[in-house]
Amino acid sequence: MNLEKVVCNCMNVTSGRIKEAVDSGASTLEEVQEATGAGTVCGACLEDVQRLVDYFVEQRDTP
Repeated sequence: MNLEKVVCNCMNVTSGRIKEAVDSGASTLEEVQEATGAGTVCGACLEDVQRLVDYFVEQRDTP
């Protein structure tokens, strides 16, 4: 996965920034939005952000 890929163009949030938010304790879309601003302007990226949150939470929580 390319962690440098911009997921939210409005706020210039990358996949890596979403991973950092999850690694720092965010577990929901809302928590990631609060930490990064992703998906808070036009909303076009919300499905992609949600998919990444789900993926990174699963990775974090799997031993």
